[in-house]
Amino acid sequence: MQTEKVIDHIVNWLKDYTEKARVNGFVVGVSGGIDSAVTSTLCAKTGLPTLCIEMPIHQAASHVSRAQEHIAQLKDRFENVLDTRVDLTPVFDQMTQQVSIKGDADRDELAWANTRARLRMSTLYYHAGLLNKLVAGTGNKVEDFGVGFYTKYGDGGVDLSPIADLMKSEVYAIGKTLQVPDSIMVAAPSDGLWGDTRSDEDQIGASYPELEWAMNMEDEGKSVSDFDGRKKEVFEIYQKFNRANKHKMIPIPVCDIPANLKL
Repeated sequence: MQTEKVIDHIVNWLKDYTEKARVNGFVVGVSGGIDSAVTSTLCAKTGLPTLCIEMPIHQAASHVSRAQEHIAQLKDRFENVLDTRVDLTPVFDQMTQQVSIKGDADRDELAWANTRARLRMSTLYYHAGLLNKLVAGTGNKVEDFGVGFYTKYGDGGVDLSPIADLMKSEVYAIGKTLQVPDSIMVAAPSDGLWGDTRSDEDQIGASYPELEWAMNMEDEGKSVSDFDGRKKEVFEIYQKFNRANKHKMIPIPVCDIPANLKL
């Protein structure tokens, strides 16, 4: 990959999009992970006002420290970067007290994890609306179009996606060139929605390099029967998540009413 040229291409794409949309820069949620670090740096490189927002909800200390390190570095490097911290923990706690319905324990935990992402999305859009900016998405290609590892109307609710055509390995390559802090480069990827340090691999059951391989194999028309051992297991994991999360990747289904019924 021609890393420098890819960076220039994305930066120019971002600038062109904002000019056509007649907005004043970007809002980015910074989590302490590689995707948000790369996205916020790309936005900063446009020279347009870039607001980085940290939004902890019972966040693991390591996530908080990495996010703060990255934001501090960005502000040192780019005069157009501003930041704010919105502690959503009290809001989340109040909501958990007000919602009385309970279901299956695992589903309940997942529902609250997704609620965290949706609270953050609302916070980003409040600032974007107030300041006439765009919410820049931080999803990569494997997450957005492979396994669907994001929250619908949470971190999936964005105005534009600058890195969604990049595999995770490519995001890391971009991050190295963009001088993303080492603490983020070596950290295990995590969605940060559980209040602990569990990684994406812990939740999915496969690493990003494995998922990239499976995504490429599917593009080549391969099937489960073509593999055995760990490769077969990874391919099955990939296909399971892809099928289950397909609803996130396609347009909202619309019930088309036959014309004769409208007469």
